[in-house]
Amino acid sequence: MPEKIYLVGGAVRDELLDLSPKERDWVVTGATPDALKKRGFRQVGASFPVFLHPESGEEYALARTERKSGHGYHGFRVDFDPGVTIEQDLERRDLTINAMARDADGQLIDPYGGRQDLEDRWLRHVSAAFEEDPLRVLRVARFAARFAGLGFRVHPDTLDLMQKIAQSGELQHLVPERVWVEIRDAMGAAQPSRFLEVLRACGALEVLLPEVDALFGVPQPPSHHPEIDTGEHLKLCLDVAANMGCSSGTIVAVLLHDLGKGVTPAEVLPKHPGHETAGLPLVDAVCKRFRVPTAVHRLARQVCQCHLRVHRVLEMKPASVMSLLEDLDALRSGNIEDLLQACEADYRGRSGLESRAYPQAEYLRRVLAAALAVRARDLQTEEVQGPRVGELLRVARIQAIRELALEPAE
Repeated sequence: MPEKIYLVGGAVRDELLDLSPKERDWVVTGATPDALKKRGFRQVGASFPVFLHPESGEEYALARTERKSGHGYHGFRVDFDPGVTIEQDLERRDLTINAMARDADGQLIDPYGGRQDLEDRWLRHVSAAFEEDPLRVLRVARFAARFAGLGFRVHPDTLDLMQKIAQSGELQHLVPERVWVEIRDAMGAAQPSRFLEVLRACGALEVLLPEVDALFGVPQPPSHHPEIDTGEHLKLCLDVAANMGCSSGTIVAVLLHDLGKGVTPAEVLPKHPGHETAGLPLVDAVCKRFRVPTAVHRLARQVCQCHLRVHRVLEMKPASVMSLLEDLDALRSGNIEDLLQACEADYRGRSGLESRAYPQAEYLRRVLAAALAVRARDLQTEEVQGPRVGELLRVARIQAIRELALEPAE
């Protein structure tokens, strides 16, 4: 079987959608690892041979087949014999729209109807082997979020398979870091609310993120939340954050900001007193479960604990504003932009109020700048030592905040 090289997957899909591919992946048939190494390719794959092109750095994988042999993502037997065809390689892929290739002459290889599904806007599995990899449940939900603006829907047959996977217990065997990557990337998609909708529809949200799933059906005061349902509020917040251009890490913080409302006692609903504090252990549990990076975990805790105080900052006394800055560690880091964006998304994530102004953000930026402009070396502290210096600095910064509050904003 002669060696052939094919452009595969997302690059082919995006080209047919008139989108610019983020990267290009290649599959090689009729080749062996040694043959590629002799041509200068560098092997990087551990489970199966993936090679980096010596000049472009793009990934080239040997055509392969896979067979389920155990639980989770690593439970596969892989065959990358030179006799594996491009059609066999494409068959192991998740969705038909990702199971197309182009040969060296530009001819489209589409054995599973991917082009038609692109036109019909279906996210459809390639074969029954779809259910052998439980991570594909999250991938489909992520693609639904990514391509929501183009009208893509999950095909009913594929949703049935996703439900079967969610009920099988296989999701619990997923590698935490891989789940985190899917969540992070979905939160960076065009419409992250679709990620939650698809996971809920197949029962996977309850398995993977029960703290988020618990928010749906929980009422809030209609005077503040016309959408009433806390889960619907969360979906609005996520999409507002995406429209604002927030980073995926910031949108993860938005995802987790209201978890405390899922444990509010029924007798006090629709109010949620203390939900900010109640949510902190839930934020910690999610971040620990999926080994979320420390910076994102810290931001999620800050947003959960302080978002109501940020909303009310225009009503607060200077000393209280100073305490807020201290609790946010803003005077040390000098940066609260991600937190302000997350709080603004929460404030605007309400039915019919998505476009309202959020002057609290600009006020806090000005307050932080005013506080940071006051430095200990500028104070008369020659006869003062130890903690007293810090006390005087705090008093001076509160005064700077007070003076700023009296000035009209530009």
